[in-house]
Amino acid sequence: MDRRTLLLLGAAAALGVNRASASETPGVSQTEIKIGNTAPYSGPASAFGVIGQALSAYFKQVNDNGGISGRKINFISLDDAYSPAKTVEQTRRLVESDEVTFILNGIGSAPQLAVQRYMNLRKVPQLFVGAGVDRWSQPDALPWSIGWQPTFRTEASIYARYIDAEKPNGRVAMLYSSEDAGKDYVAGLKSVWSGNFDKKVARMATYETSDPTIESQIVSLHDSGADVLVITATPKYVAQAIRKIYELNWKPLTLITNTGISVAAVINPVGPEKAVGVVSTGYLKDNGDPAWNNDPGMNAFRKFMKQYMPNADLGDSNYVFAYSVAETALHVLEQCNGDFSRENIMKQATNIRDLALSCLLPGITINTDSKNFRPIRQMQLQRWSGTHWVRFGDLIDGSAT
Repeated sequence: MDRRTLLLLGAAAALGVNRASASETPGVSQTEIKIGNTAPYSGPASAFGVIGQALSAYFKQVNDNGGISGRKINFISLDDAYSPAKTVEQTRRLVESDEVTFILNGIGSAPQLAVQRYMNLRKVPQLFVGAGVDRWSQPDALPWSIGWQPTFRTEASIYARYIDAEKPNGRVAMLYSSEDAGKDYVAGLKSVWSGNFDKKVARMATYETSDPTIESQIVSLHDSGADVLVITATPKYVAQAIRKIYELNWKPLTLITNTGISVAAVINPVGPEKAVGVVSTGYLKDNGDPAWNNDPGMNAFRKFMKQYMPNADLGDSNYVFAYSVAETALHVLEQCNGDFSRENIMKQATNIRDLALSCLLPGITINTDSKNFRPIRQMQLQRWSGTHWVRFGDLIDGSAT
């Protein structure tokens, strides 16, 4: 056997080893990495559907630039209509039929909680979940699931401290989901008010995601005589609440969840003038804020949107959210250094140090480790001016909540 033949056989053997190694992980081949996602393209939380669309567009950009470690990303996003039962069905399809390597940024607390144990039993990374319930931060019990955004408990504790400062004797009314997300907001308030919770809160009302409207709940909260209102709901219901408050000529100190601040999906449909004075929190830059007109990070985001989503409304903060999640995921894949086993992907997702993203507020970075499954733990208060969200105060660290 001549030397050339030996070299060819050796090369073929090496290629065979590489292919075998790649095929050991579902969804990973010599040419691609499959990433799965579920999003509510229909149903009561369809405003969040643009997140899946933006993630898909981002990975198209990655592929156009050569992919990652010589592989293109095959991003498969399915509609779950914000229904836990549908999320289970679609997630099983992604994992068992499409054989994705991991699930990225599945949207919604109840939908994603419905598949959390399944993902952990299958040892499939459930990365950077698009929901803020605290159950994404259980590294010992559920090591294959990690959140991304600040938790709802963190956000609620920030509101509680702000209410104490602005309305120390105020009476609070609250609208929240009957699901885990709403309960986490209540827990966040209780973490600050403790034994004074019942004294502070005049009335609470819940809603179901199947409810066509929450107007009756807002009327009930108005009748309680409260002068502070906390609204923790998906965009559809936040918009309904703001509209009804305005119609009632009720002027409480109003705080709304960060997931309901989209100018395009919430504020503009209601009427920007109806939301003036509403307070929320932020951790991402707002495209409508003049402070970011010449910001390099926002310019990169706008350039991406112009090229890959030219018809999108840049007033929708969900695009900034998706862009930032995708940047985080790309960082994890780059950190894998070609080893895309599920174990290594999870290892790298929980080994992020001071990652600054294009659209995070200055001073906020992403940090994770084997015991820290809360990548973002800082936020800043902001108030709707009538034209854009105006930040005020310092960054607030919610690490202790």
